[in-house]
Amino acid sequence: MTDLDRITFDERVMGGKPCIRGMRVTVGMVVGQIGSGRSIEALLDNYPYLEREDVLQALRYAAWRAEEHDVALRHA
Repeated sequence: MTDLDRITFDERVMGGKPCIRGMRVTVGMVVGQIGSGRSIEALLDNYPYLEREDVLQALRYAAWRAEEHDVALRHA
C-alpha cells in the first residue's frame, strides 16, 4: 500500500512496530482506542501531536493488514 506515508517502521522506536510519523505512538494504540469507542476527535484532543490524517492512515493500514491474513475465529 503506497499511500501510507505517515506509517513508519524503525527498530529503535517501539521495537519496529508500525508507528505514526516516527513517534512512539503505535498504529495498534490508535486502532485500539477507536475500537474501544473513542471518537477521532477525542483521540486528537488527548494526543494533540496527532493529526486527523494520522488516525485515518492508521485505520487504513490496520484494514489492509487484516485483509492480508486469514484469522481463525472461535465460533460462538
